[in-house]
Amino acid sequence: MNRIFIMRHGQAEPMKADDVSRQLTLLGKKEADDMAVKLSLWIPQLDALLVSPYLRAQQTAAQIKRRHPKIEFEQTCADFIPDASPQTAADYLLALMALNPNLDTWLIVSHMPMVSYLVDQLCPGKMPIFNTAAIAEIEFDLATQAGRLVAISSPQVCTL
Repeated sequence: MNRIFIMRHGQAEPMKADDVSRQLTLLGKKEADDMAVKLSLWIPQLDALLVSPYLRAQQTAAQIKRRHPKIEFEQTCADFIPDASPQTAADYLLALMALNPNLDTWLIVSHMPMVSYLVDQLCPGKMPIFNTAAIAEIEFDLATQAGRLVAISSPQVCTL
């Protein structure tokens, strides 16, 4: 059984023409760090990290890496940008998981609406709305291709 964590980036600057370069606000940096701390309490070792190339996702991932410095596999991937195909993103994730059976815990740092759609791809019928820096935890059985949404946690609250 694998554990997949899907995270929305922290709060970012307002929309502008160059969406790719929007940075985290001070609150967004704090949200990302708060969730990095929570994640380090949930799991002692994060094995793999997949991150959107957008600056705010990269900055969020940097906070995670401060708390999980021994990530074995890390990749920046355009399949996780806001308007990418959720099916393609899920297929890519599952292919990487199959190719790396020694990696048990995966984190994807992405954007709305991709994070919601990705949860739905892995756990059909579940499409949560993510607060900034929220993380969904999924237990996923690669053999049966079945996922179960365990919890959603944000800097403010944890629910399911």
